[in-house]
Amino acid sequence: MDVMAEKVTNMQGYKLHVVKTEKYKTNTLVWKMKAPLNKEDVTQRALLPHVLQSSSEKYPTTAALRSYLDDLYGASLFVDLAKKGEYHVMSFSLEIANEKFLSDPSPLLKKGFEFFSEILTKPHVKETAFHTDSFDREKRTLKQRIQSVYDDKMRYSNFRLVQEMCKGEPYALHVNGEMDDVEAITAESLYTYYQKAFAEDEMDFYVIGDVDSKEVESLAAEMLKFEPRAAKRVEKTNSNKRTDVNEVIEEQDIKQGKLNMGFRTDIVYGDPDYYALQVFNGIYGGFSHSKLFINVREKASLAYYAASRLESHKGLMMVMSGIDMKNYEQAVTIIKEQLEAMKNGEITDQELEQTKAVIQNQMLETIDTSRGLVEVLYHNVVSGYDITLEKWLEEMQNAKKEDVIAVAKKVELDTIYFLTGKEVQA
Repeated sequence: MDVMAEKVTNMQGYKLHVVKTEKYKTNTLVWKMKAPLNKEDVTQRALLPHVLQSSSEKYPTTAALRSYLDDLYGASLFVDLAKKGEYHVMSFSLEIANEKFLSDPSPLLKKGFEFFSEILTKPHVKETAFHTDSFDREKRTLKQRIQSVYDDKMRYSNFRLVQEMCKGEPYALHVNGEMDDVEAITAESLYTYYQKAFAEDEMDFYVIGDVDSKEVESLAAEMLKFEPRAAKRVEKTNSNKRTDVNEVIEEQDIKQGKLNMGFRTDIVYGDPDYYALQVFNGIYGGFSHSKLFINVREKASLAYYAASRLESHKGLMMVMSGIDMKNYEQAVTIIKEQLEAMKNGEITDQELEQTKAVIQNQMLETIDTSRGLVEVLYHNVVSGYDITLEKWLEEMQNAKKEDVIAVAKKVELDTIYFLTGKEVQA
């Protein structure tokens, strides 16, 4: 699979990852910065990329910056934040046309690199502080982003489950930080943090497209230089095993109950049984043919939705469902029963093969986009392993029924979180 031929080069303060492929008509540049999650920094990190993408030294207003992107044949710039296990990751992405497909001989890739360098290394500052206009605006927007989680009850219940389940662990922090900490951030303190992040974060630069590796290396070496640093690794710790399941019931003025259940798998990306865990999750609740969907939603008609997902770098599995308040006990019982069924080996050959086929299709769909490909490749940076897509798919396909059962036996219910209406007691 040529699309995954990734060339990694150590540069000055970061790693350069080049994937030369004719699969995409655009070139994609993605800059990722990773640091251990902690309460002191998480809110500043949630604000920083948005401030950096709003203006720069050369483009002092958002309008000027976006106008220049339009001049680059409608190039798009966006930022993102993610939690990967106990790490907080900031991403900057630039998607730009490949000049090979244009009549204009303008060196677009070089201009893309220059623009990226401008955004990352030449922010719009006055002396030792970010320019107040863009800073104040992005600060207000961050408050809105944090508040939006409370307004969207599905996202809110996911967040509250993690908060209760991982109390005392960095993973309990929200990716967008804490509302109470936003106000204390100043234009000066954020600029100081900007300097710290670019001096200490583990940084990776992905360039995906029909590009010349030597040219990319040369452009990166010329325009992006940082101080060398050692990556900060978070040691894998054994999670606190509960003797009893933690049950949390919260009442709000809502019409539909949100039932979220958190399980500890203690299996993370790169572990030998990680591939069987993927298959387990697919059979249990990952897809529309899974046991949760069929038994909780279709057969018992208890849920508006019922699904499970994995946190690959934290060793967690989350079950999410929307139910009528009165169905709480019955829904919990069936969700538990489906896990027990898998522990007892109730897995058909059809479930096994169908799930593997869907996982493979899902992975191939993910790498159909350059940004999806970067996300797949970045798992290796976070985990410290070097797993090719071929190996990933091969190991997943090789997972046997007994491997899936063995994984199921490791999965333990940790926390039940139920967001219910005020008028009906669960």
